Amino acid sequence: MDVFALTRALVDLDSTTGREAPVADFLLGYLSELATRWNGRAERLTAAPGRDNILVSFGDPVVTLSTHMDTVPPYFASREDDTHIHGRGACDAKGIIAAMIGAAESLLTEGVRGFALLFVVGEERDSAGARAAAAAPRGSRFLINGEPTENLLALGSKGALRYELIARGKLAHSAYPELGHSAVHALLDVLQQIRGIALPNDPLLGTATLNVGTISGGRAPNVIADEARAEIMFRTVGDPSQIRQEVEQLSAGRVEACEVHYSAAVRLQAVDGLPTTVVAFTTDIPIFDGTWGQPLLIGPGSIHVAHTSEERIAKRELVDAVEIYSRMVRQLIAGGAGA
Repeated sequence: MDVFALTRALVDLDSTTGREAPVADFLLGYLSELATRWNGRAERLTAAPGRDNILVSFGDPVVTLSTHMDTVPPYFASREDDTHIHGRGACDAKGIIAAMIGAAESLLTEGVRGFALLFVVGEERDSAGARAAAAAPRGSRFLINGEPTENLLALGSKGALRYELIARGKLAHSAYPELGHSAVHALLDVLQQIRGIALPNDPLLGTATLNVGTISGGRAPNVIADEARAEIMFRTVGDPSQIRQEVEQLSAGRVEACEVHYSAAVRLQAVDGLPTTVVAFTTDIPIFDGTWGQPLLIGPGSIHVAHTSEERIAKRELVDAVEIYSRMVRQLIAGGAGA
């Protein structure tokens, strides 16, 4: 299956976070055939109940090519034109999966061994797959993590700090607000103050940012709300302790601030011959924490269309990525990043 057909086959399987099984099953079947043909080993590795990572290795891996199988909602199927493949996950990260498999097939044809493919669940939400993989490494010295960087090698990426804010109130008729306490109003007041936190700046990664991603609560427009919730995410550029302290202080006695996820900002090294960039998004790299080797971050596609209704990937970038991944594996096996 060529890289375009494989990308479309993967996109056409809904694998919204938590429902990755169809893609995992497809990849296990596809990679098992590849492993049989080239004397490799394909495995299904449990990451969470009903959610499995897929690993195929060819010899003892020096380099592991890895990305994620899950996507954000809403799902929509693939379509193709002369220049792009469109659909949920086209660039984030099913086209990347296809390019990594294409690179593996090319390397095996050349007689190259000593690498693995690792596809994980949960990157878009809980990083369950990376956490499970980090607990059971296989000795790889380099981890090439695939995310949409327009085929440029990222020298750094921001971290992520996510909270759920929960406000409690007291029900009352909206005509008599003095008899109740609005959880919605309390939540909005705290959110407004959190939005005013002065965020740090880093010379490489730029300025930290905040997104208020979801807000929900209340029962009806004529009822004082007894509960309200919000999910917020900071994109961090360094030590998050000051942000944590301010969120705690602004929330104290007003709303519950529950930290639900943190992954650190990372700084990465260059590889000879590859042009570089810096990205603002977060990856599974800090969750792996070096357990699968020195991390490198690169992949086809633009993050600017990921998570949108216009998600797509350029066919030219997919073809280029197959060659880039192949060259990186050969180079890293031969002598490391500076080879």
